[in-house]
Amino acid sequence: MINNYSKSRLLTLLLLITLFFSACSKEIVFADSSLIGATASNEEVNTWIYKTMSEYYLWSDSMPSKDVTNLSLAPMDYFYTVLYKYKNVDRFSWIDANSVNLINKLNGINTMLGIKVNMFTNTAIADRNVFVIACVFKDSPADTAGLKRGDIIMSVNGSAITSTNYATILNDQELILGMGKLNGSTFEPLPVSLNKKITKRTVQVKPILNETILDYGSKKIGYFAYLQFLKDFDNELRAVFSRFKIAGINELVIDLRYNGGGYVSSSDLLTNLIVNPSNVGKIMNKKVFNKTIPADYKTDSVTLFEGQADNIGNKLERVFVLTSNNTASASELIINNLKPYMEVILIGENTYGKNVGSNTLIDSKKRYPYGLQPITFKILNSAGQSDYGTVEGFTPQYVVMDTTLPYYQFGDPNETYLKKALTIVGVDLTNRISSLVGVKKVGFSRLQKMTISDNQELDRIDMWADPIKN
Repeated sequence: MINNYSKSRLLTLLLLITLFFSACSKEIVFADSSLIGATASNEEVNTWIYKTMSEYYLWSDSMPSKDVTNLSLAPMDYFYTVLYKYKNVDRFSWIDANSVNLINKLNGINTMLGIKVNMFTNTAIADRNVFVIACVFKDSPADTAGLKRGDIIMSVNGSAITSTNYATILNDQELILGMGKLNGSTFEPLPVSLNKKITKRTVQVKPILNETILDYGSKKIGYFAYLQFLKDFDNELRAVFSRFKIAGINELVIDLRYNGGGYVSSSDLLTNLIVNPSNVGKIMNKKVFNKTIPADYKTDSVTLFEGQADNIGNKLERVFVLTSNNTASASELIINNLKPYMEVILIGENTYGKNVGSNTLIDSKKRYPYGLQPITFKILNSAGQSDYGTVEGFTPQYVVMDTTLPYYQFGDPNETYLKKALTIVGVDLTNRISSLVGVKKVGFSRLQKMTISDNQELDRIDMWADPIKN
């Protein structure tokens, strides 16, 4: 038998190990939190939730008074009853039953197949839908199985993809993907022998999907596709810019069309690598908190530009950002940070529209297992601007959509978004573009605005700072 004292020591050790690896390592962390809060009543947990939210929640002054809330509710339900106009004003706060799992998710550790897909249909065939793979996560089961951007999935575990099951059909742990091909304006299945049988596993997201340098005489263009802002990979991000700097690039294209956010600190780092170094010491952004937040937390309210050895800003007059409806939060923060200091050219679709961020709130006394992820701050740029927090997000100067098939790989000058950027840069693409051009044909169309993953946790829209123990 494990006595209470031993349980407490075991729990403390597990949480310390988890937080250490989450902050300092790319290793996958597994921890058993089954001993946490085993005897806590709903009222006890909910009282802690209310107190914590009243201190840190951005809209704390609009929460209902505690005495009118139902403290007997299950904590997973109670949390949402204290939010301010949930799904209307507050569209983003959430709770996880296990703070260990929550921290893992925020650090890019998830069980997954490892793909994001766009859904298309044959307009001539009722409900004949397919998934076209938008991106494949590095070293994921999908990557190991040889899947790549542009591959077509016709069926999953023998079932057709329909307008009612598309959001859940990839949820199973083991998947048999029926592959297909594009034949003119129709999608056709490949032989059964070419099906992909894949089992999901826990994977650490590696956010840099692709990087390349395109050399067109006087134009040296650095391109990279970035999937999530994960601080464990900040050094890899610096290394990309080191290579850009050595190559002497003078144009930069950042592909954030599948990036739903991540750590504010990593977003700030990318901003520091891009902005002209003459701006070091000036205001990058400012956070706005509620009136009741602890004073020591407010020390992080103003962020100044910092020098970075791999900064390339003295070579840049502008930056191109490739966007979609999945470009959100910490990705949008990059755009807002840079707008007062340089020309930011957006190519693609309207961004998601999220100008607020969160912290993970954990019970400091380790009595309860829950991890709260409430909105704790709004963020503005140096000009006091933060007007992109609507469903319209940022509107691109050049509208381009992922509706042109076949998809080309990231960094290929034939790829629809990058090709548009190269055209604006002024590159003469004559005889440089493949004869196998992608064309949007009348026989098929894209059905959903948002690109989706095989694990919905990967599609969460957020930006966050470090956890707080309360």
